[in-house]
Parts: sequence; C-alpha cells; structure tokens
Amino acid sequence: MDVDGEGVSAVATGDRTIPMHPGRHEAFHQFTQQKLPACKPVLTPAWVISIFLLMGTIFIPIGLVTLHASQSVVEVVDRYDIECIPEAFKSNKLGYIKDSSIPKNCSRFLKVYKRMKAPIYIYYQLDNYYQNHRRYVKSRNDQQLLHGLKYNGTSSCKPEQTNNGLPIVPCGLIAWSLFNDTYEFIRGASELTVNRKNIAWKSDRDHKFGKHVYPFNFQNGTLIGGGMLDPRIHVSNSSEQQFVFLSLCSHEIEYDSK
Repeated sequence: MDVDGEGVSAVATGDRTIPMHPGRHEAFHQFTQQKLPACKPVLTPAWVISIFLLMGTIFIPIGLVTLHASQSVVEVVDRYDIECIPEAFKSNKLGYIKDSSIPKNCSRFLKVYKRMKAPIYIYYQLDNYYQNHRRYVKSRNDQQLLHGLKYNGTSSCKPEQTNNGLPIVPCGLIAWSLFNDTYEFIRGASELTVNRKNIAWKSDRDHKFGKHVYPFNFQNGTLIGGGMLDPRIHVSNSSEQQFVFLSLCSHEIEYDSK
C-alpha cells in the first residue's frame, strides 16, 4: 500500500504484516528465500588434482620425518608380574601379594641392543586395569586433598571413607589402590639414578594438594590396597608418582619417570 505518496510495501508473516520500505523489500525477499549472493566454486578435475598434489607436497615430508623419529626410538619391554612370583605361589597369587611377611624383591636382567640417548624414560604399565569404572571414579574427594581433616564432606569416598570410626586421609578407592611397586636400575657395579621429579602437572603439584595435609589413618584396615604413605610428610610433598596415579585416565595406565 502507499501512504502519503510514498511507496511502502507490506510483507505478511503468519498473522502479522510487517511494513517494508521499497529499498529493503528486495534484500528481505532474498534473505527469506535464501537467494543471497554466495561463492559457489565448481571443483573441476584440474582443481581437485591440484589440491591433492599440494596437500601431498606438504604432509608427505611431515609423515616421513615422523616415521623416522618413531622408528629411531629404542624400547625395551619386560613383564615381571609372572616371573617374579615364587613357584609355591603360582596358584595363589593373591595370597602372595597380601602376605606382608614374604619379601617381594625381584631382580630382572634387561639387555639393550641399541644405544639409548638421554633422557631415557622409564614407564610402568598396568594392563587390564582401567580407572573409568563409575564407582571407582567417584570414590575420591579433591577438597579433602586440599584441606585435609578440616573438610568433613567425604561421603563420596565410600567404601574407603572411615576406618575404626576415624576419617581416612586421603580417602577413596583411588588413593587406597595406589600403585606401590618400586624399582632400581644397576649397570655393572654402579646404580643408575632415576629422576622422579616433574612427572606430574605443575598445576597439580601447586594447587591440587594442600601444603598442610598429612596422611591420617591410611591403609590401617584389614585389607591393604596399595602403597603406604608416610604420615610425617604432607601430601603435596609426597612422591609425584602419587600425583600422577590420582589423575585418572580413561585407558590402561602408563606412567613414566626419567
């Protein structure tokens, strides 16, 4: 319709009528009909071949360098959980592990066929041990790791919440199952030093574990799950291997030292 001699268009949308000025009507129509100007390249065979050649020129050298770096890694793997169990306990491995009166020392001989350049990383890996079980994941309390006995809301740590009526620090199944194998390396008559520093995230070391949180009533139950913690050393100053273990992963566990 026209008002006072000026052309004004009206666009009906449902039960409403939106007045539109003549200059805007065409743009509005193009927008509603999805006819706005756009770039529509036509991929001819020449363009496709050129793009693939360009991508190959860029990524093939990168792949070759990566493959060479991967193949140059010297790796020695030794599984000791079967060989280190005495013959008398081959059929009762759990009894051997739970019996604290039996020494668990074991010596293994590793032969390195190629020269290893420093730094040499040492990993331990747990097969078929996954930390993504729902009950296991929930059985921890980050606030307790930060505030210690001052924080009482540890119901999420069940079943390792209390023992003999006293709270457990750190609580939960994750801390209870702390991996406790230790290892030393000897070459000839000299012992090799293993550096276990800086294997955990700096944010975990500085902010996730309290400076005044000490282990309390830890591993005092009838069933010992894993490693022991010194009650005289606060949690933030413990082994960084503990920090790494408490950081859950969704696949098989594999941690390192160097």
